[in-house]
Amino acid sequence: MKKHSNEKDELADKRRFSYRMNVFFFASFVIFSVIIVRLAFLQFVEGPELSQEEASNITKDVPLAPVRGTIYDSTGTVKLAYSKPIQSLYLTLYKNYGDVDGQPNPKIGEVQEMATRLHDVFEKYKTPNSESLTVDQIIEEMDLNSRKANGFMPRLIKSDLSEGEVAYFLQHKDEFKGIQIVEESVRYYDPDTVAVQSIGYLKKFKSSKTLKKYKEVDEANKTQTDPGLVYTENEFVGFDGLELQYQDKLRGKSGYTSVDVDLRNLPEGVAGTTPPQKGYDLISSINKNVQVKTEQAIMDQLSWLHRNPVSGRLHPNAKTGFAVAMEVDTGKVVAAASMPDYDTNVWRTGSISTEDYDKIKYIYQNGTIRGFLPSDSKKRAESVVLLGSTIKPLSVLIGLKEGFFTTNSVYIDRGSTTFGGDNRRVQNSSGHVYGAMYPRDAIRHSSNVFMIDEIGKKLYSRYGAKGVDVWDKYMEQFGLGIKTGVDLPNEWAGRKEYESETESSLTKLAYASFGQQGKYTTMQLAQYTVMLANKGKRMEPQLVKEFRDSEGNVVEKVKPKVLSTADFSDAYWNEVQRGMATEVSAFGGFPYDFARKTGTSTQNIGGKLVDNGVFIAFAPRNNPKLAVAVMIPEGGFGSNSAAPVARAIFDAYDQEFGLDGVPKKNKDKETETSTQ
Repeated sequence: MKKHSNEKDELADKRRFSYRMNVFFFASFVIFSVIIVRLAFLQFVEGPELSQEEASNITKDVPLAPVRGTIYDSTGTVKLAYSKPIQSLYLTLYKNYGDVDGQPNPKIGEVQEMATRLHDVFEKYKTPNSESLTVDQIIEEMDLNSRKANGFMPRLIKSDLSEGEVAYFLQHKDEFKGIQIVEESVRYYDPDTVAVQSIGYLKKFKSSKTLKKYKEVDEANKTQTDPGLVYTENEFVGFDGLELQYQDKLRGKSGYTSVDVDLRNLPEGVAGTTPPQKGYDLISSINKNVQVKTEQAIMDQLSWLHRNPVSGRLHPNAKTGFAVAMEVDTGKVVAAASMPDYDTNVWRTGSISTEDYDKIKYIYQNGTIRGFLPSDSKKRAESVVLLGSTIKPLSVLIGLKEGFFTTNSVYIDRGSTTFGGDNRRVQNSSGHVYGAMYPRDAIRHSSNVFMIDEIGKKLYSRYGAKGVDVWDKYMEQFGLGIKTGVDLPNEWAGRKEYESETESSLTKLAYASFGQQGKYTTMQLAQYTVMLANKGKRMEPQLVKEFRDSEGNVVEKVKPKVLSTADFSDAYWNEVQRGMATEVSAFGGFPYDFARKTGTSTQNIGGKLVDNGVFIAFAPRNNPKLAVAVMIPEGGFGSNSAAPVARAIFDAYDQEFGLDGVPKKNKDKETETSTQ
């Protein structure tokens, strides 16, 4: 019985063992099957992708800064913005010196030793004007924990090395492993401060991402497949003016060095180098001679207004002035002055000190295309002012177009008029009574009452409250209240004060008719003046003539562009142009017949009324070449404050180009030669 039980136990053990072996072999079969399938998937499906990733991990592209194109004046010879080569010291780390588990790396002593040696060389060979770098600052620039750049990227230690520093490091290169002298460029601007707000300035890419353009570039960097288009954090980029507007053309393309790296992301060697491509050179429409004389004329006039009483008083708050000179046929901007200006070279390092910024924060913006408030804005007018009587040629055009009167209609000017339920009264300047006049006379005499009675009141009578919309459409047709399209960033469209809710529609139209309901930029005023000169073509203001490659070949010409056309009878244009004949003493002896309109706009500043000077003109009258617009906030009457600046601009243009097509500087040279 006992023997039978043992046999049964033995048989059960064999069965259990056999079952376990079967389970083991089955599990082994499943595991090996999974491994084989996974290996096949890796080889045939993921293999190519992993191989590509492995290759990318082995070779990395280190960008080399692009060489920025030059900005020239209209002659193509005067450099307004240009780059100069400098030598910079870079350091590539071939060891990992970063923190280990939050503690300083045991090899940190090597870093401190090198930083001390670098510091000693910098101190010995630095120039008198260069800044000192402490040992701690040098270590910070080494970026040991790769917070600013990948491990294989060279670290910029110091820019703009002295000749002594360059010579020393080249002679002792073997003593400083990873040291490299790299030629880079620094942006310089004409020391005569030529059209600085229009030219613009540069900042480092890492501090420029507040601009939409560079936010997009930063996003594109993450997926960029062309190394030449990758922006580095320390690269200089355009931040305003033409430097920003044409950043892509001026920049060129980065070069790059292909570096072999190990699994720690540290460099092992250089595989090859592709040099940078220089950006295009920009030939601007700004003529340096005309621009500089425009700027000087504004500053001279401001000084004159502070010392000489006009209409019985001085104008000490006339501290800014703005002028634009625009060619009638092409729309090319020959001069655009926002004064006072400043030396753009303060941005040379890509940043600016608090002290320097405080000096320029109210003048570095371009007052010809945007509005800004002065430091004491409660006591002084902003950069963009009401147009005053310079709107009257357009008011008369509107009246003629609407059929409110004809070119032969006679109006009796009694010196004042009233309107509205409260019988609000407005008079002509100084209360002048002009009597019988044609529309052209109303422009010449600058009759406020004609504009109110014949345009403002009649627009309201015909259209009611919608008369404001009709007025607005005419303004926009002439580029007032909309952007001009000028090739500069951050242009302002102006302020339509007739859209305010505080006045009745009749009051808005009455005041708008003689220039007291719209604040527009000097660029808009110049574009409007061009339209008066060419009879309705709204030209796009352009600051660029062409682009050239590094060999001097023209790669793109910027052609004149007509944005729109205002359709008015030729008789209406002629009537208005005939009316632009106000007497202006500043143009005494001017050798050309020219069309002009003075303007004086009044506004409340700090509880008192102030007068702003405005002036527009084009010359010659019958074959217009140049249109000019000038604004002098708080300068008093436009004939006394703004007109002298315009005269200086016309004279400067006549010298350089000739208002009759013959540059006077050439005639002067011929006269000197014949006299000798």
